[in-house]
Amino acid sequence: MPRITALYAAPLALLFVVLAFLVIRQRYRTHTAIGTGNDPGLERAVRVHANFAEYVPIALLLILLAELLGAAGWWLHLSGAGLLAGRALHAYGVSRSPENLRLRMMGMVLTFSVIIAGAIAVAVQALTR
Repeated sequence: MPRITALYAAPLALLFVVLAFLVIRQRYRTHTAIGTGNDPGLERAVRVHANFAEYVPIALLLILLAELLGAAGWWLHLSGAGLLAGRALHAYGVSRSPENLRLRMMGMVLTFSVIIAGAIAVAVQALTR
């Protein structure tokens, strides 16, 4: 049972819902049902949510595969915590106006590090089993 992956998937899912509610709130404020209506706040909220949706599934899948292939618990926790922190930093940094570029970059570095390390770990484990 992939318990460690589940431990990080749960808060990531909640963060995804929070980001969706922020989009809904901006849509309500701007009376925009579809698209962004060229509203900078709505455009920013939509991109934060979409960026999360673009990166988290592949990262979680790699963590799950690593766990199923027997990766060390410390590595799984480091990856899960890195992904959660990275996505939270990115979302907060991009949500600000003006944008906090430092937090955005830190979030992307953490996210990409988890994806790259996960891809390598899964490939190595798959080839050596």
